[in-house]
Amino acid sequence: MGFEDRRFDVNLSILFTELPLLERPAAAAAAGFTAVELWWPWTDTPTPERSALHALKRAIEDAGVRLTGLNFYAGELPGPDRGALSLPGEESRRFRANVDVAAGFAASLGCTALNALYGNRVDGVDPAEQDALALENLVLAARAADRIGAVLLIEALNKAESPRYPLVSAPAAVGIADRVNAATGLGNARFLMDLYHLSMNGEDLPRVIETYAARTGHVQIADNPGRGAPGTGSLPLEDLLDRLREAGYDGWVGLEYRPGDRPSAEAFDWLPRRPPYREAPR
Repeated sequence: MGFEDRRFDVNLSILFTELPLLERPAAAAAAGFTAVELWWPWTDTPTPERSALHALKRAIEDAGVRLTGLNFYAGELPGPDRGALSLPGEESRRFRANVDVAAGFAASLGCTALNALYGNRVDGVDPAEQDALALENLVLAARAADRIGAVLLIEALNKAESPRYPLVSAPAAVGIADRVNAATGLGNARFLMDLYHLSMNGEDLPRVIETYAARTGHVQIADNPGRGAPGTGSLPLEDLLDRLREAGYDGWVGLEYRPGDRPSAEAFDWLPRRPPYREAPR
């Protein structure tokens, strides 16, 4: 099986970034994809002008691609930030202001997965205080996601690249999802399994898949080392995707890797020539 029967979507916040945002959906479609995902595109504001939201919605629709995943506001990403929801003060308020905006935008495009990055630890603030604030905000996000029929994703990052981010293992991220589900009773908080980040943390990926596939709402991949395309590192990604399928995961697989020193359109030569990355039977 391997890459042959996967539904791949392109993360337009890491691929095709050599193009203006509104040109990226069409570029992904031209490369053969029918689905895309995004980090929150407006890093400077959680509440962009309606015209900006409309322009991006139209670009996605005109390209004929589906939006399969969207991050809530997460601060400056890429950059020093790793989320806003556990940060006391202004950033937490900005996250809350974004919740309904992001959910509304997702709903307008039929997107059913919303990712909420936890945020870095803050000097001088008790981690327990941050965790309590995070739970409050994640409950709000989970309820907003539920209103549009979406799941709330909780992602583990890697400690080497995000040393102040507290969720740097699969059990840590799944534990937060469990706390949110217990608080809301909705059951829609799910694990975002990013195989690159987990591999950077030295986790036993087959064991992670066996243990958490049933609780996974989305999967993302990049090779390691380097966070490049499959085949540029040493991760057995074909085997890992086979294991995910055998464990019951049949959802989208997000391509969240760097294209390297070539145009993004040339960074998909690892894919089989027939396009399994288009819509395919589940």
